[in-house]
Order: sequence, then C-alpha cells, then structure tokens
Amino acid sequence: MNLLGTWIAAGLTVAILSFLYRDNPFYKFAEHLFVGVSAGYWVIYIWAFDVKPMLIDEFLRQAGVEKWLLIIPAVFGVMMLMRWVPRTAWISRWPISFTVGIAAGLALTAQVQGYIIPQIQATLLPLVSIGKTTSETIARSFNNIMIFVGVVCALLFFYFSREHKGALKVGSKVGIIFLMIGFGASFGYTVMARISLLIGRLTFLLQVFGLR
Repeated sequence: MNLLGTWIAAGLTVAILSFLYRDNPFYKFAEHLFVGVSAGYWVIYIWAFDVKPMLIDEFLRQAGVEKWLLIIPAVFGVMMLMRWVPRTAWISRWPISFTVGIAAGLALTAQVQGYIIPQIQATLLPLVSIGKTTSETIARSFNNIMIFVGVVCALLFFYFSREHKGALKVGSKVGIIFLMIGFGASFGYTVMARISLLIGRLTFLLQVFGLR
C-alpha cells in the first residue's frame, strides 16, 4: 500500500507539472482531485476538531444555563446552511454578518497589536547606537539611520497635500527606492518559497524513479 501510494503521489505530481507544457486532461483531473480532497478534508477536520468537541461533547458534559447557551451557535450554524436553499438564503445573512463582524474586529486588533505597533516600535531607534567596538557602533548607527530615512521618505511619497517639489520631491524619490527594495525583497522571498516547494517535489520524483 505504501508503494502504491508513492506511485499515485508521483503520478499526481507529474500531472500537475504537466501544466507547464499546456493545459491537458491530466492536469484538470489532478486539480479537481486536489480541490475535492481538500474540501473533504476540511469538512472532516471541522467536524472532528470544532463541531463535535466544542458543541456536541460540551452540550453533553455541561449542565445548567451553560449547556443551553450552546444552542445559540448551533442555531447560527443551521441558519448559515440555509444558504443552499434559494428561498431561505436570506436567513444565512444574519450568521454570516455576525461572523464577518467578529472576524473583522479580531483581525483589526491583531493587525494593530501584532504588526502596526511593533513596526512603529522598530522605527523608534536612536540614530547613534553604541556597540562593543567601533565597527559595531558604526554598523548599528548606519542601520538605524537607514531605517529612519527609509520610513520618513516612504511617508513623504504618500503625502499628497502638497505638490512634490524641492525637498519633498527628493524625499519622495528616495522613498520610492526604499519601497521598491522592500517589494523586491518580498517578491524574492515568495519566489524562493515556491522554488523550495518545487525542489521538494522534484526530489520526491527522483527518489521514486530511483534516480537519487
């Protein structure tokens, strides 16, 4: 069974990579299979780790008011499933709106506390940072100055209340350079991650066919 599973995985990998040549039935089959298996996996995952332990098991374990409060999320879940029936699809708007509102609030808080505030703190650095050696002091100070200049110039690029002339124009041009460097590094990191996945699949294929 392990050998059969390995060959199936290798065949599906080749089918997906065949799209590099052109669109073909093998790629479409592998794509639809992947989407279907992913959907089935998440249905089982949500049932096993969310619905059953957090709703059914908790309802059987709890007592008193806490037990009956679990009916509220259960009703919301049933209302959300009404989306499949055209005549009752409007009922699903209530739980979906409730879910989207909670998700937006949590995401906003997470972004502010986990990204914006740490990013601001990372830019509040002394322009002269004393190190153990002279070279370390110069390196730290240079990094802090570059961060300060990059942040200020990038903000000047998005300052549209005045026409970009003189010092404002120069600062915005420098800000563009810093932005392009940041975007390029982010894109390069994404490409590197995708190439790592590709190398992993190619290594797997070479092992299956006995070439490595």
